[in-house]
Amino acid sequence: MNDPVLPSGKLPTALLCRLLAPFNRDAPELLLPPSVGEDAGVIDIGGGALVVATDPITLTGREIGGHAVLINANDVAVLGVRPRWFLAVFLLPVGTTESEVSGMFESMREALEKLDIVLVGGHTEVTPAVVQPVVTGQMLGFQKEGHFLKTGGVEVGDAIVQIGSAPIEGAAVLAHELADKLIDIPADTLRMARDAIRDPGISVVDPALRAATLGATAMHDPTEGGLSAGLHEMAEASQVALQVDGDAVLWFAPGIALCEALHADPWGMLASGTVLTAFPAGVTDSALAALCADGYEAAIIARAVPGFGVSLVNGEPLPRYEQDEMSRLLAI
Repeated sequence: MNDPVLPSGKLPTALLCRLLAPFNRDAPELLLPPSVGEDAGVIDIGGGALVVATDPITLTGREIGGHAVLINANDVAVLGVRPRWFLAVFLLPVGTTESEVSGMFESMREALEKLDIVLVGGHTEVTPAVVQPVVTGQMLGFQKEGHFLKTGGVEVGDAIVQIGSAPIEGAAVLAHELADKLIDIPADTLRMARDAIRDPGISVVDPALRAATLGATAMHDPTEGGLSAGLHEMAEASQVALQVDGDAVLWFAPGIALCEALHADPWGMLASGTVLTAFPAGVTDSALAALCADGYEAAIIARAVPGFGVSLVNGEPLPRYEQDEMSRLLAI
């Protein structure tokens, strides 16, 4: 019997749906069960909703600690809930030095302090099971009123607003991990890509929380698989079709330059640093104006219509990237 070998990156959507199907979703305290495309889970704990999210980071260098904070904070914030408490598991390869792990912890501390998040626990271990650092974060937030948003809250007629450009995270990782293949990139472009984790940054906590106050009905934090996967996940979770205006998409110029140099499609490149938000037609214009007035880069890039799938306005289907372009490049 053929047993397919899985590629690097996220599990294929169909496989993940099949794996999640047997799990009990009837627990009365589970307000948002594990579902493809949803950024976090939500538990009714009496008197409010506990929002929980977890994600691993497998980069190199001292920034991995801060990166774990930001990625997990994003997953809580796009539910319209402020991230408050963090746990981290550090799995470190044999040969890691004290100064290296100190740098990772300092990076984590800086990110936590900036977002006013408290470290409440975790685990550290040096193990031959990994060949480079792996940091798995768990982020928690609490909403006293019990209200939260989800990926699957888009309704027909809603506008999809992109806040923040892409691919910011992809640009930074490419610049650090594949620098030897980018020798022809102008120095200023490469510098901006390397610094992208900090400037413009990959945190969407503030814009996501602001969007929630402006009437957003759904939000999603596109990561692996890029903007394309994020849009497909919103459409599938909400059971609507999305028509995308490709000319309106906000692109991060250094990221585009690096993608072109490496023959990668930016639509499928790691996209942390941008957030997809859905607004009803009646509030879209005022919400967009408020976001721009607050200094956020924002644009309407899609509309929700009856049907299924994601296509460009000319009717051409938008390719879905089951494997992130970053994973493909790093595997070459």
